[in-house]
Amino acid sequence: MAAPTTFDVERLLRLWSDPLPDGPAAEDAFRTVYTDPVTVNGRVLTAADLVARARAVRGTFEQVRREVVAVVEDGDRVAVAFRMGGRHVGPYESSAGPVPPTGRDLELRVIDVLTLTGGRISEIVMVADELGALSALGLVQLVPATTR
Repeated sequence: MAAPTTFDVERLLRLWSDPLPDGPAAEDAFRTVYTDPVTVNGRVLTAADLVARARAVRGTFEQVRREVVAVVEDGDRVAVAFRMGGRHVGPYESSAGPVPPTGRDLELRVIDVLTLTGGRISEIVMVADELGALSALGLVQLVPATTR
């Protein structure tokens, strides 16, 4: 049996799926889990930026669902593989550009590698399977290679 993790992954994911309080309390909620600022894929984000992103996620999905697939801890690093999604009712800002609401189920498979400083997340390297999600919605498809 795997040893229990010390980092509270559920608390982290609740910030992204549960309703946030209004005003400065939302930023304070993020500051309990993240340093302010935090680096995400090389980009420096403030607690206010994270709150805006979390509100956008909730605006994308009707009743955000999340499922933790795996958690691996090694010292000050935590890798979290999870699925997040729901009915796609608001715009989704993908790496390929904005995706208007489809009303269909949209599920993202994500792996976050978190660096902790003083027990809070100070850096994230995040990879999401957007291609698989967009393909499942029928918004992208592979084109057969042509022969030369």
